[in-house]
Amino acid sequence: MKKLKIFNDPIYGFIPIQSILIFDIIEHPYFQRLRRISQMGLSYLVYPGVHHTRFEHALGCVYLMQQAIAVLKSKKVEISNEESEALQIAILLHDIGHGPFSHTLEHSFIKGIHHEDISLKFMEALNNEFDGKLTLAIKIFKGDYERPFFNQLIASQLDIDRLDYLKRDSFFSGVTEGNINSHRLITMLDVVDGNLVVEKKGIYSVEKFIVARRLMYWMVYLHKTSLAAECILVNILKRATELSSNEKNIAISEDLNYFLNMSRNFDEKTLKTFAKLDDYDIIGSVKSWMTHSDTVLAELSKSLINRNLPKVIVQNDPFSKEQIDFFSKHFHNKELTNYFIHSGTVQNLAYNKDKYPINIKMGKDSIENIIAVSDHLNLETLTQPVVKHFAYFPK
Repeated sequence: MKKLKIFNDPIYGFIPIQSILIFDIIEHPYFQRLRRISQMGLSYLVYPGVHHTRFEHALGCVYLMQQAIAVLKSKKVEISNEESEALQIAILLHDIGHGPFSHTLEHSFIKGIHHEDISLKFMEALNNEFDGKLTLAIKIFKGDYERPFFNQLIASQLDIDRLDYLKRDSFFSGVTEGNINSHRLITMLDVVDGNLVVEKKGIYSVEKFIVARRLMYWMVYLHKTSLAAECILVNILKRATELSSNEKNIAISEDLNYFLNMSRNFDEKTLKTFAKLDDYDIIGSVKSWMTHSDTVLAELSKSLINRNLPKVIVQNDPFSKEQIDFFSKHFHNKELTNYFIHSGTVQNLAYNKDKYPINIKMGKDSIENIIAVSDHLNLETLTQPVVKHFAYFPK
């Protein structure tokens, strides 16, 4: 019992850890690595306060899951102690597969595998270490458990993950438009026919949640300066990979070097090496590359470290060839142009009404999609993806 701890969180206050197993998982090096993984990538270059990590987010999710379990049990939804522990473990580890700078470098190290897949590999490895005690949590995480609402609490359009990251990211960025009432949303949860629903009186809170998510994506997650910084970091690693593959002299950590030229299966060795990789490997390497003899690598590295970022333009229509040619008129080397000038698209879909819809409990036998029962004028519009085009080039 001495292992049962309380964490002090700036969002929720005290977060109790309710089982020895959960605390032992938190103490494991695989999970402690999340202290060194930024929650919001390079967004701190725009919003100075967003230095929080995946570690805090995961603990916050555990707290909200505890609240959700208590609410559902108070509404006569049967949840055993074993299921309660498994739900908390599943949400605790849902993001453990994130690599350095979270989404920014998700596909820079390992092609064709998402962080959710790596999270599952970590969970399976931990399950072996803890003598199969994570088996139920893994079933819930994979959506294989016979009670669908368990997985919906982990991964849906009104899941515990989103309820924490919107509130937490809004708090640390100072973008109050993204602040949601996660406590009220959880209080309004119920289960009908094994699926998660929201009580009728929670309609306005759901509307606010969807609108807040849209605003956070445009104002924070897809901020044009963050987009440029993320592209620069991806290009830095791309250039470092090219130099390394050509046997050029490049200072790099052993763990990072393992992934630069990786074309192997994600085996046990890869997982253990990935578990040692964090933001510090990247920043340390980029700082050392500021004085590299390769001009491209050095200039890109200085651009990121000194926040001397390129100019970014965002518009509704695609960039024409003439515009791109104008941006690159000072570059005679095509290779250099590709590193310093880039155009792309970003998409914002606030609510997908077809995939895991947010259902409202209108009455004893009446369940409706939030779109059908909401009188919010813009809610139907928010079910359509909005695509914007961006381009960056040296100032």
